Amino acid sequence: MKSQKLTLPKKVVRKWHEIDLSKKSMGRAATKTANFLRGKHKRDFVPHVDMGDYVVATNVDKIKLTGRKLQQKVYYRHSGYLGGIKNTALKDLIVKNPEEVFRKAVFSMIDDIKFRKTIMARLKIVKGKEHDFKID
Repeated sequence: MKSQKLTLPKKVVRKWHEIDLSKKSMGRAATKTANFLRGKHKRDFVPHVDMGDYVVATNVDKIKLTGRKLQQKVYYRHSGYLGGIKNTALKDLIVKNPEEVFRKAVFSMIDDIKFRKTIMARLKIVKGKEHDFKID
């Protein structure tokens, strides 16, 4: 049986993408953002190479939530001690820090790989429409 030929890219070229979050629901925007950050939209994608692009997400304070997520969704974290579970409701977190809500959504959509934090460093989140990042 003949094996497939794998061609690795010689040089990773990173582009800048801008996503307006006021027109999309959070899940759909997070999926699109995660695919750009990971590099899955490129023709020569391979899972073990970090070849993703930069993403600037604008209007994060106007993001849409579908269903009853605003009343029901809760984020949990645990300190590691007995009884050390803490929870934060989405309705409280989106008022205080809407950037963190979108960052958590994108972070959970990227595979748990060793360069996950490097990938997330290429995500730039802006509250309004204006930003200082260069867009190709």
